[in-house]
Amino acid sequence: MIKSDFNKYTSKFINGVDKAKFNKIAKTILKSFNGGDLSYWNDINSFVSKDELNSIIEASTYVRNNCDVFIVIGIGGSYMGTKAIMEALLPTFNKNAPEIIFLGTNLSSSYYREVIDYIKDKDIIVNVISKSGNTLEPNIAFDIVKYIMEGKYSEDELRDRIIITTDASKGSLRELANKEGYFTFQIPAKIGGRFSVFTPVGLFPLAVSGIDIINLLEGFIAGYEYTAMAIDYAVVREALFRKKKQVEAFTVYEEKLYYFTEWLKQLFAETQGKKGKGILPISIVNTRDLHSLGQFLQQGNDIIFETVIGVETAPVIKVVKYDKTLQEINRIAEDKVCVAHYSDKTPSLVIHIDALDEYCLGELVRFFITAAISGALLIDVNPFDQPGVEKYKQLIKESLNNIFIF
Repeated sequence: MIKSDFNKYTSKFINGVDKAKFNKIAKTILKSFNGGDLSYWNDINSFVSKDELNSIIEASTYVRNNCDVFIVIGIGGSYMGTKAIMEALLPTFNKNAPEIIFLGTNLSSSYYREVIDYIKDKDIIVNVISKSGNTLEPNIAFDIVKYIMEGKYSEDELRDRIIITTDASKGSLRELANKEGYFTFQIPAKIGGRFSVFTPVGLFPLAVSGIDIINLLEGFIAGYEYTAMAIDYAVVREALFRKKKQVEAFTVYEEKLYYFTEWLKQLFAETQGKKGKGILPISIVNTRDLHSLGQFLQQGNDIIFETVIGVETAPVIKVVKYDKTLQEINRIAEDKVCVAHYSDKTPSLVIHIDALDEYCLGELVRFFITAAISGALLIDVNPFDQPGVEKYKQLIKESLNNIFIF
């Protein structure tokens, strides 16, 4: 279950009149999700079919039984949502085998040197993820890893150790898979990268990690219930923006949700940051950042509002000195920080989930995807493109003399 309060810590900054300006378009957006142009978001088959799901589960079992290290190659939406859910749900220590390494997320020679030295004597299976097959960072990562694997395995063995997630019919990775006979998963045509965690892009690595993807999908389906709430959240965000609140701090009081805020930054920045519009997203992990960014939110430039994401239940750890559990103290801190920030400069929107588990994460991901799309429609930008991202790619491509083939 998702609980929200968008009024308690915002009412002195915005009111019903500010929000009423968006009533007409909000109703249109809701209608679009409920049977209109965006209704495919309500059909899980738009993301993954039953046959694909069975194939994902079968392949994940094979991977878990046949490698020491599973390398997931991708950037942006091809890995961020996946990593966010893994970081939230998997143990921080003593993770189950195989070890999962994300690659293709940077161009750091130092990092690659360490990865190469680490995997050289380990059994490897790789999943390379790219819709076009032409994205620079994953392209380079796959080239490096494939070269290492060719020195370790025969061609037949490589066919069992290279899995490609890409477009159903076109692109350089699809051509390579067809030529070499590599096993593939398909990226749905309608679902862009930052929204793709519930497609084979995310579900396959998540299944390899041991996360219950069926329960995750059930939560995602149940998240439809919060469509109106997500649109309301988008309206409040935009109303705050028009009161000069230009920066949104995604704030969590659960350390394991840190990478979830990283995914949120991508989700909202790429979905809404166009045509000179949009709210700048940043991330905060409390109580750690109360001793740094907290000072700015309390007394700094008056440009920020917070979206506070909390978890209702947690493991019971007694703090004898205060005769309370650690979770009770954490919840007190969350509330009192909202009170303190609200008393000065910073409004807070509060969103809680019941627990840190697959079902609740599925609901929460669905909520924020709906909100991001709705927020883009409120300000009349296309939620599904990212033309600014393409510009740097083109300039680098020109500098590398258009060499983007394996």
